[in-house]
Amino acid sequence: MSLRKKIADSAWFNNAIEGAFAAYIRLAYRTSRWERTGFEAMDEVLAQGEPVIVALWHQRLMMAPYLFNMELGKICSLTSAARAGRMAGQVQARFGFDTIAMSSHMRHVALSREVLGRIRDGWSIGIATDGPRGPARVASTVPLVWARTSGKRIFVVSFSARRVLALPTWDRMWLPAPFTRGTLVCREWPETVPRRPSDEETERLREKLEIALDAVTDEADAATGRR
Repeated sequence: MSLRKKIADSAWFNNAIEGAFAAYIRLAYRTSRWERTGFEAMDEVLAQGEPVIVALWHQRLMMAPYLFNMELGKICSLTSAARAGRMAGQVQARFGFDTIAMSSHMRHVALSREVLGRIRDGWSIGIATDGPRGPARVASTVPLVWARTSGKRIFVVSFSARRVLALPTWDRMWLPAPFTRGTLVCREWPETVPRRPSDEETERLREKLEIALDAVTDEADAATGRR
């Protein structure tokens, strides 16, 4: 095994990187001025003890800890079982999230069973709807499957900031810079997923979810003066 791989697989190394990312996210949040918009509806559902499905674009994933009120409920996010995905999951765990690692060897039925079990136990579910490998801003049908089976409501969320750092990932994932101005936006997705949708209906709803995710992200960008 190469030295590079040994370092990358080192528990100490990964723990240090995860800690650094978490510390940076906290610093960026605490040193900046943030505006929260549209979270009242989701907070009201959570206050009633009902879990929700939270959807966002992978590019805006890093501020997920501030896009869900942990005082009102518990949330489990889906991450890739690959090294980068595991690390992202551990960063979120430092903020109180639980995670489910999606492996290429895990069948969709097994994954759905685990997710729906969490929902029945009162966990909200968070998902990067175009993750973990893209293409960027193309929504999958996964949140629709869970909404159809569980009957839970979907909320789309995003963040933006006047100054950001773009990471060298497939979607140029954003980190807000410290000492800037940012916004956190939430909107309820108003559609209802029927119990047995046709393929055409599923595609129509997928496109509507994609439009809603673009809209909430564009709204966050506009609020911070970004195009």
